[in-house]
Amino acid sequence: MHVLDLLQSDNLGLTLLWGEDALLGQEVSGVTATDLEDPGRFLGPGELVLSGLVWWAEGDLGKADRFVAALADAGATALLAGEETHGRVPDELVAACRARRVPIVAVPARTSFRAVTEAVYLRQWGDLSRRPTRLFALPENVRSELSGLLERGAGPAELLDRACAHLGRVPCYLLTASGRTIARTPSAPAIPAQRGADAAAGALGGVSLNIEAAGTPYDAWRLHLPDADAAPPRVLHEIAEVLAQYRDGQARRTAAERAAAAELVALMEGAATADPGALEDALAAAGLPARGPYRVLAATSGDALAEALAHLGVTAVVGEGVAVLHEDAPGGPDAGADAGADAGAELRGLWPLLQACRPEAELRVGVGAVAPGTEDLRASLNQARFALTAAGDGTPVRVIDQLDTLAALLAGVPAEVRAVFGARTLGALGDGMLRETLEVFLANNCSWTRTAEALHLHVNTVHYRIERVETLTGRDLSRLDHKLDLYAALRCG
Repeated sequence: MHVLDLLQSDNLGLTLLWGEDALLGQEVSGVTATDLEDPGRFLGPGELVLSGLVWWAEGDLGKADRFVAALADAGATALLAGEETHGRVPDELVAACRARRVPIVAVPARTSFRAVTEAVYLRQWGDLSRRPTRLFALPENVRSELSGLLERGAGPAELLDRACAHLGRVPCYLLTASGRTIARTPSAPAIPAQRGADAAAGALGGVSLNIEAAGTPYDAWRLHLPDADAAPPRVLHEIAEVLAQYRDGQARRTAAERAAAAELVALMEGAATADPGALEDALAAAGLPARGPYRVLAATSGDALAEALAHLGVTAVVGEGVAVLHEDAPGGPDAGADAGADAGAELRGLWPLLQACRPEAELRVGVGAVAPGTEDLRASLNQARFALTAAGDGTPVRVIDQLDTLAALLAGVPAEVRAVFGARTLGALGDGMLRETLEVFLANNCSWTRTAEALHLHVNTVHYRIERVETLTGRDLSRLDHKLDLYAALRCG
């Protein structure tokens, strides 16, 4: 199977924008559809790359070059660029492909990416079917059984097990992009999330196949066999199609769950005046028990949060950036705090795997305090949102129970508010010696001698400068509340 074979298909209507004959004759090993700006870690040698160019920004030469460089480094055979998003394939992208010697083909808006994918695998099946030495399709009885299982609502574990049963004791995994194991065959040992992420990305060898169905960058499904020769490509593709049908049905269920979560969050925001019965009904509709304890999480990405909680296997409902968990641990403030700390530690361990799925995204999460009952949900929601604001690059996962310093508390105050407070309190000092003297004075517990030694000044000079600080700021540094005002202002600057 070569790129030339696709170009000769009248049904697809593809147009070659650049590509030399020798490059167009390279063997195609598979197809990957992506709209990541840097998809390199998800690509394998010989793959065709389908992209709708959602990542493209008009006139950004750097983005085009980075994207094509990732394809060239991974050994991709060609880029198939969709015209639907921008109405055309950008000239800058064509130039980047020419410079990196990656063939580029335009896919018209009328042609779906699935049609291109099926054309590739159908051609590969045709090539394989002419070799009579192996089985190259699922047996009819297996296909019938899988169809029946889909109709009865069987889960991915049962589908994968039955789809692979006729192959013998074949280790096979169904993984998400972040490394979560959705299902595995009985002969496949359990693997940790990091190894699962590496396997899904094709970094551990074997063969990994995309499940072409609705998903997010964090929970995109991959079928992985550690032994590349354990099953023919056509069989794997048919298994992937069955799993894609299940996933499409799951996407509809997820949409309904998100709608129920949105209603629950809306009631939580007005919990002070909400009918308790309505809140309990919303909890039940979202699949949560009517009695607590609960805990609320807030995140910059609801999709990333949903995948993280799926890793943890907790009972939760996830909306647009907010999740409500039901905590099964015994009640009590100490137990709730311990559970929150444990959840924060587990989330921190998972966060790098989620971030790797979208390196350009700013992923953060805040965890609220335990809510013993429905009347406490609003407080936990507000706490989670405050902890989310307090989270940052150094601590992307922040638990409200662990906000134990003034600096951490101030980090949750919006930057615009901090800036106003800092400027209002310290603006008259400027950024020179008076501000520096104040910082050192407070850092040395208002000791005149230690401040003078630290700044290599005479004590009288320190006295003079602190008097000027008090005059300009209107604060008296012999008073604790005024010291705190100035210390907080310095932290906000």
